Amino acid sequence: MTYPPRRNPPAPSVSAGPNRSEVPTVRSPLLRTLFEDVREGKPDAEEAFWRYVSETGAPLVEPDPEGEADHRLVTFVRREDPARPATHVLALVHTVTDKDRHAGDLAPHLMERAEGTGVWAISHRLRTDHRASYQFHATCGTREDALRADRPSWRRVLDQAEPDPLNTGSPLPSRDGRNPASVLELPEAPDQLRVRRREDVDRGESLDTEVDGRRITVHLPPGHRPDAGPYALAVLLDGEMWGPVLGVGDIFDNLHADGEIPSTVAVLIDTMGRRMEDLACSAPFVDWLADTLLPWVEQEYGAGADAARTVVAGQSAGGLTAAFAAFQRPDRFGLALSQSGSFWWPDDDRDGEWLTGRYAWAERRPVTLHLEVGRQEWMLLEENRRFRNILRARGYDVRYREFNGGHDYACWRGGLADGLAGLLGRP
Repeated sequence: MTYPPRRNPPAPSVSAGPNRSEVPTVRSPLLRTLFEDVREGKPDAEEAFWRYVSETGAPLVEPDPEGEADHRLVTFVRREDPARPATHVLALVHTVTDKDRHAGDLAPHLMERAEGTGVWAISHRLRTDHRASYQFHATCGTREDALRADRPSWRRVLDQAEPDPLNTGSPLPSRDGRNPASVLELPEAPDQLRVRRREDVDRGESLDTEVDGRRITVHLPPGHRPDAGPYALAVLLDGEMWGPVLGVGDIFDNLHADGEIPSTVAVLIDTMGRRMEDLACSAPFVDWLADTLLPWVEQEYGAGADAARTVVAGQSAGGLTAAFAAFQRPDRFGLALSQSGSFWWPDDDRDGEWLTGRYAWAERRPVTLHLEVGRQEWMLLEENRRFRNILRARGYDVRYREFNGGHDYACWRGGLADGLAGLLGRP
């Protein structure tokens, strides 16, 4: 097999079950070349293709078929396992797939298996700055079972989905026994150099403890001494994800090593098991942070006394809560970092976008906010834009950006590092 592929080879024959017309046709020139070579009986054509993918890494990224310089054709490929043959394979591209799942239609995300090969594939036309985690879910049942989009079925899919073994990048870890995900990063996606563990930096120390019966992880800057403060403070919600799963200590160590933030104590709070109780604009929870947690941190680690150097950060409902904490207790939280904040809240008889309304009508707080949201987050994008607009109209110091991705830790981990540097590292 010769690469790059020949120009405009004939379209492949695909096998996708009895309703294959509902599944998009593979558009990759590389795959079209493979299929033509297989039809012509060229020896080892498929093996040559898999060797190429192993060397270059998956997914396949090719020029945009519509000729737009800011787009690429991205083709996800999976090699059939003879020991576990599949009848259907779903490509789960974070948020891209979720949008159709919410609409009850997973058919556009069924991969095609090319006739006469062990190649499963599906193509998406994406912007060159796209980043997303993804997995594959292979089944050996009926097409109807593979396309079930109800919540229990979808949870089973997520429990069983697997990463792409041909992706050469670092996987995104998961929790609760789920498999890690692979990460698609197109050429113009924002760099995430602050995220990767480096061997040339001094390491801080991480400690697990409890405060008032709640599990806490503390990450101390290198050389920390309680009497050498005052230190800046970063309070991260959903600590059980940021700490043991994502290793956020590496981000802080990198930021310290590069001088992008002052010496900062990071406190990670477990909230994932109490999200509805704690992360829905809960005044009691925010007061606990302000009146119990922060005094403890100040006493034990010499951080958190200065609101102007104290940031609270969260994602989704945690992003909503970070902005609420700055509104509710600006005396303790002068900085808020909200990623993909759920500013639509609440979804009941009360007025929607409640917190946006509070910021619109209440006295302006002396706080700075950093907001970011994904352009693929169809359920959050407009709400975040409206919140930004209200903040700007009220004269708040607000930093805002949109990334081309979704509700995804693959995006959030880089955004967290950028937001911390922007808030804590400012003059």
